[in-house]
Amino acid sequence: MTVQHDMAEQGPPSIAEADRRSIAAFLDAVWSEDGLAARTLEAYRLDLEALARWLAARGRTLDGARREDLSAFHGEARAAVRSLARRQSAFRRYFGWRARMQGGFEDPTLLIERPRMPRSLPKALAEREIEALLGAPDTATTLGLRDRAMLELMYASGLRVSELVELPLAALNARQGVLRVTGKGGKDRLVPVGEVALEHLEGYLAGARPALARGRQPAALFLSNRGEGMSRQMFWTLVKRYALQAGIAAKRISPHVLRHSFATHLLNHGADLRALQMLLGHSALSTTQIYTLVAKEGLKRLHAQHHPRG
Repeated sequence: MTVQHDMAEQGPPSIAEADRRSIAAFLDAVWSEDGLAARTLEAYRLDLEALARWLAARGRTLDGARREDLSAFHGEARAAVRSLARRQSAFRRYFGWRARMQGGFEDPTLLIERPRMPRSLPKALAEREIEALLGAPDTATTLGLRDRAMLELMYASGLRVSELVELPLAALNARQGVLRVTGKGGKDRLVPVGEVALEHLEGYLAGARPALARGRQPAALFLSNRGEGMSRQMFWTLVKRYALQAGIAAKRISPHVLRHSFATHLLNHGADLRALQMLLGHSALSTTQIYTLVAKEGLKRLHAQHHPRG
């Protein structure tokens, strides 16, 4: 019998008042500790209330939940893998919090296996699509010069969006053609810029940046039309706009697609995986290896499309 069938026959059971107070206290605690987004807190609340109702229909409360109860609840709800993973995350956090708050409380989630998430491969654009995207800004304008330089640099150097918009002017060594990038965990790395990207950067620095700076000396390399550093949201908006102009808006595009395309195209052209790891700033090689799967998938599609027996 499913959760929905139970409720249809008996009506939705009410949540025990103790459970309602406990859920509210938990949400207050994780909000103050981690500053979770309102959407995440609401998802936690709905998941915990659903479990509390299920337990109430069986005469129990959250504090009395056992591992077998959680397994039965998951089985009856028949959620998709991602929904199940989100629900388990809510339960693990809640019962872990209860265990910390109450000595001797037995966490029923400790021995429950985590669901296996389907592995999603990074999305990369084809090289012709990259060319169309990079060529979309109007370089006859101040903002077009800036936008072309940003797009070229991100694709040429494989930067994260946050790394791109947070670059200080001092990070660029135009003579050597390298950038000093501060990545995750505050780790610095040197990445090459490439001749084409460097040419567009020099054009931006000579023409557009002084106009945007308006006589001031801001530290950021890339400036908004207010003379301040760019934000990730600003760059996301301009990538979407140029993708539309380039005719590739139907794809799931984001600024990170440029980083994925950088990595995938390098591998397609024979780059060494260890070198790619250093360029991307990955601490573990396993993180970089996912791009080998992207490259293989691309080769399979190419074979299927063009081979006479594909």
